[in-house]
Amino acid sequence: MGTKERLLVVEDDPDLQKVLQSQFELDGYRVETAGSGAEALEKIKKFQPEVIILDLNLPDTDGLKLCREIRNLTRTPIIILTVRDNLSDKLKGFEMGADDYLTKPFEYLELEARVRACLRRARLISPEKEELDFGHFRVIPAKREVWVKGQKIHLTRKEYDLLELFITHPGEVLTRDFIKQEIWPNKEIYPWSRTLDVHIKRLREKIEPDPENPRYIITHPGVGYRFEP
Repeated sequence: MGTKERLLVVEDDPDLQKVLQSQFELDGYRVETAGSGAEALEKIKKFQPEVIILDLNLPDTDGLKLCREIRNLTRTPIIILTVRDNLSDKLKGFEMGADDYLTKPFEYLELEARVRACLRRARLISPEKEELDFGHFRVIPAKREVWVKGQKIHLTRKEYDLLELFITHPGEVLTRDFIKQEIWPNKEIYPWSRTLDVHIKRLREKIEPDPENPRYIITHPGVGYRFEP
């Protein structure tokens, strides 16, 4: 599926810059790159990216400090991409406002899946969508909360991710392969695995008025599922 979302890659390795720019542009994104913190801040103001991919090892500043500066400027999702894989750096990254953290070496498909996830969440938590009401249940995206009949219910991370995927593609038939790639990026799920079916069943049990006769998550046999708002 084509897209024109704007990405900013902040990376001091020119070779990796070129590789990421080329890959993302092939997938239809508009991409700008920056090799330093100062250049990144300038590009953010001019280019207004919708997702920022941020390396922590930059020539003029520490990436964690830059992450905080960016977060003070904008709510644009930030994915930290770095060789620094220790827990303290990961925790600091999230404290500084990062939305995701991926360590090098990495698989491009996983990074691109995380970019898509950030874009979905950004659309969900836009100011005009602080709460999504579907009648029987409602969703508060900024808090990842789901309420049914006035009661907050517990969804596992994957269950919520599934629901998020559905509600950002209303009325579309999502194939099983597409759902698996989005929810379990870079992880093998065998064709005969019942993992997806189990998660769909549990999600229906939590949000559907009658799970045996789904109102929201509709099965398309042999193809996938469709969400009806």
